[in-house]
Amino acid sequence: MQPYFSLIIPVYNRPEEIRELLESLLHQSYDRDYEVVIVEDGSQLRSDAVISDFRKKLAISYYFKENSGPGDSRNYGMMKAKGRYFIILDSDCILPSTYLEEVDRSLSEAYVDFFGGPDTAHPDFSDTQKAINYAMTAFLTTGGIRGNEKAAGTFQPRSFNMGISREAFEASGGFGNIHPGEDPDLSIRLWGLGYTSKLISGAAVYHKRRIDFSKFYIQVKKFGMVRPILNLWHPGTGKLTYWFPFFFCSGLLISVILALGGFPVLFYAYLFYMTLIFVDSWWKNRSATIAFLSLFAVIVQFSGYGLGFFKSTFLLTFSKKKPQELFPSLFFKN
Repeated sequence: MQPYFSLIIPVYNRPEEIRELLESLLHQSYDRDYEVVIVEDGSQLRSDAVISDFRKKLAISYYFKENSGPGDSRNYGMMKAKGRYFIILDSDCILPSTYLEEVDRSLSEAYVDFFGGPDTAHPDFSDTQKAINYAMTAFLTTGGIRGNEKAAGTFQPRSFNMGISREAFEASGGFGNIHPGEDPDLSIRLWGLGYTSKLISGAAVYHKRRIDFSKFYIQVKKFGMVRPILNLWHPGTGKLTYWFPFFFCSGLLISVILALGGFPVLFYAYLFYMTLIFVDSWWKNRSATIAFLSLFAVIVQFSGYGLGFFKSTFLLTFSKKKPQELFPSLFFKN
């Protein structure tokens, strides 16, 4: 019998992450057939041994290919899959027991050809992981765009937790070779083809974000560099809010200079904002330590994204080179 859902999971040198994710699938309340398609993206640390432990418990297909990036690996997995609807997950995610049931219920009530779900921190995650999760998901930092009910009509799924129908995948050609940024690029192209999306707020995943603050800075800087490229590719999608991190960091520097010169009003405004973040994080995480780390995570996030966004915007505006020539590290060769 053809499975309705095919779970597509690319993995690169992370066998133990796959073990945790597959273990969470064993506890799903969903009682219908589905398959799991794991694509090993040229890993040196392969997941063969882990996969063998679950073959009798789950319907798993396992493929190994040369390294070509997560977007191409997801496309590869969807081409190999048997289902009519694909659910794309990152290997560093863990699924709550009701995840598949929530997706099935939501699509049955109001079908769309692609969706996204929010991410959150598991109680067992480290304080740093929880602080970074706060910075990436809180209303005070990102407007809650990664899980905001009000954003559902124009929700851009993120590829760590994303669903797409076979029809929409085949019509769009799937993910491009830019990374990061392959997921909003796909969403915009799908909207252009007439497909609709939504947020399934009940389909949250525990997203481990296998990063420290140094790696987090590099990641968000890449996010900032990618956004002007997407604005260039998709005219009319740019927003003034994309400049907020750059303006925030510039204003913070100016406020410190003014405060040293005897004009502290702007600096006080920043202190008030950071106090709100501290209190909000403390309330949500029930930890003063995580609240302090959240302050640092927000500064890292805004400074990395803001610098990357400004650099990319400047070069794309004043250089005659194509994005692939300016930023080769953001593109995989398929």
